[in-house]
Amino acid sequence: MATKRMNWARGVTAAVVLVLVGQQAAAADLAEPCDPDQGVLFTEWPSPWQIRLRALGVITEDSGYVNAVPGSSLSYSNSVTPELDISYFFTDNVAAELILGTTYANITGQGSIGALGNIGKVWLLPPTLTLQYHFTDFGAFKPYVGAGVNYTIFYHQEAGSADDLKVKNTFGTALQVGFDYMVDQHWGVNFDVKKLFLKPDFDVTVAGNKQTGKAELDPWLIGAGVTYHF
Repeated sequence: MATKRMNWARGVTAAVVLVLVGQQAAAADLAEPCDPDQGVLFTEWPSPWQIRLRALGVITEDSGYVNAVPGSSLSYSNSVTPELDISYFFTDNVAAELILGTTYANITGQGSIGALGNIGKVWLLPPTLTLQYHFTDFGAFKPYVGAGVNYTIFYHQEAGSADDLKVKNTFGTALQVGFDYMVDQHWGVNFDVKKLFLKPDFDVTVAGNKQTGKAELDPWLIGAGVTYHF
């Protein structure tokens, strides 16, 4: 009788041990999902948030005109500036990106108004929102394309040879292509090219005469930097 009780107790103990081991294994599976692209176990579910910090080259197209002056043209200075963008991934493939940065442009008269030289200087803040598609079939190399809209704010405007200069805030559109190369789960390097279609109207006063015109900036934004995925 004692032997039967001992065997029964051993059986119950073994069953309890198996249940506890099974629960721990299931908990480990839930706590450590596997990235199918990398074959790496994570300690937590990946976040949908991502940020990038880039050095950005702003290369404008030299085009534009004063409405009432035949043969007039404009050119703009290029610049380098830091850029911050914030991304939210709705799925592994689809994300929205808000791009933030500010820079300046010197405006110079060309053509029939070339004698004016530097007409003025403006700072611009062009927050841009794009919807992106990310390709996920290339392992650590993650290319993407995007398109969106921006609203450019012109501020701290200074007249040069002009008596007064006012470039007006405007909406524009954007196209984007780039890639991240992820070094690990969180960190990566980024290269990105955007084209903004940006043609603001402006008012200018020269020698007491008020004129209107259009500045066809249409800049290329070429950036490189680091990516951090939370």
